[in-house]
Amino acid sequence: MLLKNPKSATRKWFKRGVYTLIVIEGACFAGSYFIWYKINTNRDTRKYLFDNYPSILENYYKIGELIDSQNKIRQVDLAYWNKKT
Repeated sequence: MLLKNPKSATRKWFKRGVYTLIVIEGACFAGSYFIWYKINTNRDTRKYLFDNYPSILENYYKIGELIDSQNKIRQVDLAYWNKKT
């Protein structure tokens, strides 16, 4: 006769917690990617951040310049916004 050992409650709780953590981490990654994509592709979003949250936009520009020293998106945006107003 085959005896089954029941799984402990602690193991079930731990397994459920790990799955929940993975789902939350995936959702956070997807959300941060969506925000980055919107900032990266939409000049109006960057203008909104420039007017309302300049520190966030400054960090976005710094990271872009750190990754690629030839990145001139800051100068292009400022020239466009100064020309438009």
